Amino acid sequence: MTEYDVAVIGAGMAGLTAALNIKRLGKSVIVLEYETFGGQITHSPLVENYPCVTAASGSELTSTLFDQAEQLGAEFESDKVVKIIPDNAAFDVVCESGSYRAKAVILATGAKPRMLGLEREEELTGEGVSYCSLCDGAFYKNCPIAVVGGGNSALGEALNLASTASKVYLIHRGKEFRGEKIKADKLKSLPNVEILMETKVTELIGEDCLKGIKISSPDGERIISLDALFVSVGHEPCNSAFADVVGLDDKGYIIAGEDCLTTRKGIFAAGDCRTKKIRQLTTAAADGSVSAEAACAYIDNM
Repeated sequence: MTEYDVAVIGAGMAGLTAALNIKRLGKSVIVLEYETFGGQITHSPLVENYPCVTAASGSELTSTLFDQAEQLGAEFESDKVVKIIPDNAAFDVVCESGSYRAKAVILATGAKPRMLGLEREEELTGEGVSYCSLCDGAFYKNCPIAVVGGGNSALGEALNLASTASKVYLIHRGKEFRGEKIKADKLKSLPNVEILMETKVTELIGEDCLKGIKISSPDGERIISLDALFVSVGHEPCNSAFADVVGLDDKGYIIAGEDCLTTRKGIFAAGDCRTKKIRQLTTAAADGSVSAEAACAYIDNM
């Protein structure tokens, strides 16, 4: 079993930043990722809210960071972690294809946006279907769009998009919004916002890109022509494999504060997988730096 100072699980912005800083602090590190190196942001064609980067695709941004970490000596493996076994002053990280031993572990597994479960939804992601208005809203200036959801995130996205879109359809399956009344009232007052309650999206229309949606409500079915559908029905953290070694909250997020310390000594959490209020690239990068410092300090004080 190969041994490292730190094992980083997840290669999004948080995990890659952690790996970069771990190498700069003179430790060995293995980064384990079973999906996309770079994480969810690689699906965004344009990032404009990252400091000092005027505009870049998500894949360009994380590819540069990957290269930085690799050039410093960080090692990467494409494998899925199935469990972590504490063993004296170290941890055995068990994957589908092998195992690794590390003195400290950083969990940077992220959180996936909940999908609607519609046919071709994944295929049209990035081609009109989006899960982040901050990432993709600028592409649809003066265009008709729809937002699905009824919580504060959905209401906030609809408000942001209404300032630039020609028309915003806010679609919610419930009879009442779960979000703040003040936000809902503001949306109701906007002339370019149409609110559709007790309504579900049942079909995505379009071949290479989204052209419209079919909706269903007590009034029957209807087809709406639009250029983008923003899905805001929550996120799902990818932490189930670690429930027996670190504490999770009732939504499945790893209990850890700004210091990235979990309930288990030697295991740290960074990025969208942990309990936090703001989940953006900048906060993920910050967590990567903090968790790297914390993990290396833990090892030095063993």
